[in-house]
Amino acid sequence: MRITKSVFLTSLDKLRDYPGRGLPEIAMAGKSNVGKSSLINSLCQNNKLARTSSEPGKTRMINLYRVNEEFILADLPGYGFAKAPGSEKAKWANMMESYLAGSETLKHVFLLADIRHDPTNEDKMMANYLRHYNIPFSVIATKADKLSKAQRSRTLPVICRSLTVQPWQVIAYSSEDGTGRDKLIDLIDSILHPVVEDDGFVLPEGITFEDGPTRVEEE
Repeated sequence: MRITKSVFLTSLDKLRDYPGRGLPEIAMAGKSNVGKSSLINSLCQNNKLARTSSEPGKTRMINLYRVNEEFILADLPGYGFAKAPGSEKAKWANMMESYLAGSETLKHVFLLADIRHDPTNEDKMMANYLRHYNIPFSVIATKADKLSKAQRSRTLPVICRSLTVQPWQVIAYSSEDGTGRDKLIDLIDSILHPVVEDDGFVLPEGITFEDGPTRVEEE
């Protein structure tokens, strides 16, 4: 799979305004300033696609991007913005739940976590929330360029244990040097075009029960 075209569609603060184009959706969730916008720009190789900000909690709407005329990337508002008023946080929570639990076209969620730090309580709550609603998700450990390969090999298992995920569900990613981009594109391709085993069980391409639990996705 090659990403050749990506466009910004719209920003939503009310789900009833959703354009509903029928394309499959992949959402990106994570705390404020974890690097969702930077990842979108890096993934699509378009630095002007998603606006980045050094101010936590700047994105408080759902930003939608259409990629390859094939799927929608949904950039969800960052959670954990401490300075937002209570009413704003309540609005965020309602919008997130309505989208995640109610979308008929949501196929997968990328849960972004900073590879340099232990997952936060909010990260753990989001992982548990996705499991509760049976929403498939993978963990993208961002800012991988800030650590050496040896440091990554120590921190990735901590992320796995904290979020109760298998190593094959985690990809170390850097928006600065492109680490993990090819693996993320392969994952997206497998989400959009899943492989169905003889018993009907669906696995991402290249993943087997034998090698899955022991593999950590990093470059």
